[in-house]
Parts: sequence; C-alpha cells; structure tokens
Amino acid sequence: MEVPLINNRDFIIFGLQPWDISIGSNCKNIADEIAKNNRVMYVNRPLDRISMYKNKNTIQAKNRLVSIREGKNVLNAISKQLWIFNPRVVLESINFLPPGSIYNYLNKRNNKKLANEIKWACHELGFNDPILLIDDDFFNGLYLKEFLNPALFIYYIRDFLLSQKYFVRHGYRSEPLLIKKADAVATNSKYLAGYASKYNSNTADIGQGCDVEEFLTSPSSLPADTNGINYPIIGYCGSLTATRLDIDLIYFIAAQKPEWNIVLVGPEDDSFKVSSLHTLSNVHFLGPKRTDQLPAYTHAFDVCINPQLLNQMTIGNYPRKVDEYLAAGKPVVATKTEAMEMFVEQVFLCNNKEEYIGKIQEALLEAKIENKIRTRKKLAKSHTWAASVNLLYQLIIKTYKEHAK
Repeated sequence: MEVPLINNRDFIIFGLQPWDISIGSNCKNIADEIAKNNRVMYVNRPLDRISMYKNKNTIQAKNRLVSIREGKNVLNAISKQLWIFNPRVVLESINFLPPGSIYNYLNKRNNKKLANEIKWACHELGFNDPILLIDDDFFNGLYLKEFLNPALFIYYIRDFLLSQKYFVRHGYRSEPLLIKKADAVATNSKYLAGYASKYNSNTADIGQGCDVEEFLTSPSSLPADTNGINYPIIGYCGSLTATRLDIDLIYFIAAQKPEWNIVLVGPEDDSFKVSSLHTLSNVHFLGPKRTDQLPAYTHAFDVCINPQLLNQMTIGNYPRKVDEYLAAGKPVVATKTEAMEMFVEQVFLCNNKEEYIGKIQEALLEAKIENKIRTRKKLAKSHTWAASVNLLYQLIIKTYKEHAK
C-alpha cells in the first residue's frame, strides 16, 4: 500500500458549503480523502442573523440553532478521523453595507467570533499545529489566518465567485487580499490558477476529483421515461440554469436536427421554464432526478453535451459532469473553454453553434466503438480525489520547504 505524502496531521477545513447540504461538494470530498490518513475538523458555515430568520426552516439553520441554543451536535464524529463542527455563534449580516471602515470592522469581528469557536473545538479535539484550508469563503475567512495562527494556510478556489452578484460588492477587495495572505493557493482548473497567480505566485492547479464508480457499469434497465423517446438521444444531466447554459444553442441544435431528440434531465430555472425550447417536439424535459438515478439516464444517451455559455462564471469552471459522461463511455460534445482543454483528446470541443452540429454528428459515429469507450472510461477513472489531494499534498510539502529556507 502506497504511503500518503502527508499523514498524522491535523487539518481545519472551512468553506462556503456546509456538510449538511444535499448536493455534492468538492470541499467535502477533499475532507473525506484527507481524513483517510489525517485528523480533520470540517467547520460548517455559521448562521448569519438574516439567514437565521429568513431560512429558519432549512435543515442547515435548524442544525445550527440546536447547537447554539441547546449545545447539542456541536462536534459530530463522522468517522474515526473526521469531525463536523457547528459553530455556536450567529454572525452579523453585513453584505448590504457599502465598502469602508464600518464593513471592515464588522467583518473582522465576525471572523474573530468564528475563530474563537474554532479554537474551542481544536482544544476539545486536541488539535495541534493544524493546517487551515479555506474553500472560497473570502468573507468569513479573511482574518482567520491572523486569529488562528495555523501551521500553514491554504486557500482553495473552485469557482470564480466574483462573477456572481452577491460577492461583487466586497469580493473584489476581499478575495485578492485573502489570496495574498495565503501560504499557498490550490485551484481546480488552469483558468483559476491563472487568476490566483496574479496575487500569489505559490499557486497550483490540483485538478478535480470525481466519484464515477456508479457511472462505469450499464444499468440493468433504462429509465421508464426515456422508453418512448426515439434514438438518437442527445442528452444533458444537471441544473438547467440560464446563467450557465446556452438556451439559444440548445434551440439551434434541436431546430437544425429535428431527427435528434434532445433530453434534458434536471430542475429548470425561470428562464428555461418560459423558453421556446418547450415549443419543440424533439426537446424533452424530464425534470429533476435523485443523484443515484443520474447514471441510468446518462447510459440512455447516445451523445452527452455540455452547452455552456461563455462568461466569467463558466470559463474557468471544471465540469464534473464531463467525467461522469466519460465514465459511462459516452462521447461528449462541449463548449471550448480553458478549463476544458485538458479533455481535448477525448471530448469534442466547439467554438460556436455550427460546430456543435458537426461535432455531434462525429460523436454519433463513435458512440459504439469499443476502444473509444474504453479510452473514455480510463480518462474518467484517472480523475480521482486521491489524485487531486495528492497534488494538494505536494503543494503543502513544497510550501513547507520554501518556508524552511
């Protein structure tokens, strides 16, 4: 058995996504992988005052309030070396404030309240000289390095959040500051590594892990709601969101090729619900599905597509679904972005809507070729969380060596 590059260390992991969300999370996967050989405290994002009232019926708010008011479920052992920590504080909701001294003071105070809770949890668990990993939270994590004084502080970036309205007002100041403070920065794409390296030269693209085991094997039967749809089927699985997906492109494909059936699996946002896609008889909206149902739908497709819009939100985003498609052995046609360049040998990349038509036609011809199927599966299986965390460990070791000089 290969000895991990780092073991028997203590890690504090904190980010935007709490442990008790229903969707997958890079940060959770990384925590799971690190905890195989190290002790990990995963810090759930604390409640803020507005969320405590507006979102009080969510499972996340209920879990935090039980910890705050009753002192229950504060530190929960998920495995022998992984604990989930619910901070017993309510932070002030300050994002509405204009940039300036008042916001800075209150944000620093929020950070200090959170840091004091983390210190308490470290004492309870006996954590010593921990490594701090912050996932994308450049507001609540801005001063944690100063307050916690970790052995190393690693900032992890998996999305360009400054493309989203909520993060713009204070993010253009906060994220570059946090990147500069970090001892090292890890990203999950080449594009985000280029962005971070403008502020911190000790930046590395550690790639992306993906759990693809359930996609590798064909299901015993295909979903019932695909049975009446004629082949070829061009499919997409995921949230149907107009900020990320190109509705006009999907319409163009369907209108140009009425003999193709476009199957879209996932919840629709308001733009998709009212789009002209619903007027086309060869476009099929199958609605949201459970995560464990998605492999069967993917296997029902002849070709999988990822028709992204090109914008700041998507250009550097690593599309985990592409690995899932490839793990099922399916040919993939996708919008060309810097993050997608790593797939260039196995994925048909397109610069415009006309190219999509031609590339899908090529992909249909390759859909059943066995050696192509094996190669796609092999690529998908290489993108593991173990491989990604191994690159994170290499970055940590490199940073320690540089600090020792």
